[in-house]
Amino acid sequence: MNLSLLIARRYFRSKKKKNFIQVISNISMVGVAIGTMALVIVLSVFNGLENLIRESYNTFDPEIKVIPSEGKSFSVSDSLIQAIQNLEGIALVTEVIEDNALVRYQGAQMVVKLKGVSGNFVEQGRLDKAMVHGELALEKDGKNFAILGRGVQYTLSVSPTNDFYALQIYSPKRERESGFNPDPMTRYFKRRNIMPGGVFAIEKQFDANYVIVPLDFAANLFDYTGQRTALEIKTAEGIKISKVQDQLQEVLGDSMQVLNSDQQHESLLRAIKIEKLFVYLTFSFILAVASFNIFFSLSMLAIDKKKDIAMLIAMGASKKIVRSIFLYEGAIIAFIGTVSGLTVGLLVCWAQQTFGLISMGMQTAIVDAYPVKMQFTDFFYTAISITIITFLASYRPASIAARTEVKDFL
Repeated sequence: MNLSLLIARRYFRSKKKKNFIQVISNISMVGVAIGTMALVIVLSVFNGLENLIRESYNTFDPEIKVIPSEGKSFSVSDSLIQAIQNLEGIALVTEVIEDNALVRYQGAQMVVKLKGVSGNFVEQGRLDKAMVHGELALEKDGKNFAILGRGVQYTLSVSPTNDFYALQIYSPKRERESGFNPDPMTRYFKRRNIMPGGVFAIEKQFDANYVIVPLDFAANLFDYTGQRTALEIKTAEGIKISKVQDQLQEVLGDSMQVLNSDQQHESLLRAIKIEKLFVYLTFSFILAVASFNIFFSLSMLAIDKKKDIAMLIAMGASKKIVRSIFLYEGAIIAFIGTVSGLTVGLLVCWAQQTFGLISMGMQTAIVDAYPVKMQFTDFFYTAISITIITFLASYRPASIAARTEVKDFL
């Protein structure tokens, strides 16, 4: 066995230590354990929140979205749709027209994002689990229907079961109407009526803003003849999205942006990653502060064991061996604290994942308890951070111990 490690272990378990040195060593282990546990738990919560955001957005957003690089809309032809559809790995291509509109219902009104989609939108199945009332149908028996977000339903007090009142949807006219018209709403706005057919609930950003209607209805309201604001693409199972994305970009050229699910909300996900990084740095700093206890305990141990160190040097031990003894001593303290912290953190995260012990305090369509997702990289980087911090905290006392002179004890 390594001589330095053997002596370090004996020092750690020795009952001859001064009591206050033992106390500080124990405080060091507890501090490292608590800091490690907190860091693992917080990082896992951030992973869970990031995953929750991805799930909520992926429920509403497509796997791949094609939008113009400049401007609001672009021209679409049957040949373009067919060329995209023929690419390997593409299952469905949904045409989209999305713009702001004013919605009225029995005296209540609000501005919404009106999203017109082609008939195969329902086949993508993104809203199947999000429907809380009615059915996911945009057209039935030759009649058009609108699918509302739950927030829109609450604001307008819409009753999907009431067959007597339709949604009145207004959009500004592109060309001013000639002649005299005393009603400003009909003079400056184009109006279309549509019956509410169902209600979905995903996340407030979508629920409080979106109304989904058939593509022809939106094209007629907004005067989008042959124009679309986006194409939403569903890929075939077992196909890498990145591969399909590269093929689409090659076909469409630089005039169009081909975005995967993460790129559609790149700024938000980047903000979460940056926040997670700063949390990691903050807790690492807290662990560094806690490691001062390791520094003090090793410094006092070096003072307490000067006579033993002098004896080891007299027996032929090199300064490297003496330095290694105290580095190993610090490593033992940190190792026990780190393993304890990682274990407790793992158990807490597992319990939250399994039983949902801590609630978010609100009912959502996706999750009620705080989401937690453990990643091996978080545990790995936490362990690396503690290793570096421990080495820095132990190096100075170890160097002081290595400078012990035998002549001082003759």
